[in-house]
Amino acid sequence: MLLQQPPFRQLSLAGAMLLLSVSAVFGQGAGSPSTAGDAESKTVDIVYIGDSISHGANLPSPDTQAPPVICTSLLRERLTGTSFFMSNQGRSGHTTVDVLPSSKLDFPAIEEAANHLQTEHPGLLIFSIMLGGNDSAQSGPNGSPVPAINYGVNLRAIISQLLLDYPGSKIVLHRPTWYSPNTHNAAVYDAPGLARLQTYFRVIKSVVHSFSNTPGRVFEGDTAAFTFFKTHYQTDLTPEQGKEGTFYLHPNIQGAQALAGFWSKAILRAL
Repeated sequence: MLLQQPPFRQLSLAGAMLLLSVSAVFGQGAGSPSTAGDAESKTVDIVYIGDSISHGANLPSPDTQAPPVICTSLLRERLTGTSFFMSNQGRSGHTTVDVLPSSKLDFPAIEEAANHLQTEHPGLLIFSIMLGGNDSAQSGPNGSPVPAINYGVNLRAIISQLLLDYPGSKIVLHRPTWYSPNTHNAAVYDAPGLARLQTYFRVIKSVVHSFSNTPGRVFEGDTAAFTFFKTHYQTDLTPEQGKEGTFYLHPNIQGAQALAGFWSKAILRAL
């Protein structure tokens, strides 16, 4: 199988123009008064919300190799005049149900992380969210299987509370990634789960559109990683032994770098 160059290693002309445009925004001194959510502060805090993929499951060193860590590093490289700080709030096996503000499971820790970043490094606050892989499972994770309509309701509740509690923040909502149709570990995913996961894509678009009354706050994030991993699973995902043979779900080191590249491009668009 021909290995596609990881997306962060080279920039197209359009990508270069995007970076020039974003750099100009960060560097300009005129404009509206600076606030905690103003990019002119040249400081960006990112809280990554997700599941085991965000956490860096199966990687030798998640603290240095997980997609959030690599994504933040790429952003630092691409916008050298801006300081980036991050907190990885990815939790293995978790769903949108676990992250709901009303559940009191993940949300307090997410807000504690955001508060700490904003206290230590005041600036623009971004929540980078990728949830849905565990929601799509047939059984196992909390609340699964989560129908598309409930998935949308959950995302809106999470985003609404974040926007309320952090008025200057931005939300970047990524699509969940591909897994093989025989994925079956402690939880059951399989082909029905994979089909359900893909129904979430239109929901994400709808959720983003539902916040159009607050322009510049909620963005559709990465839409390319799903197809990338579907076609590069043998090189970019870790083979795991499950109850139905070898399955592919979690990125390996190379895959984590690729996913980070997709995320960084999406976050740059939001900036």
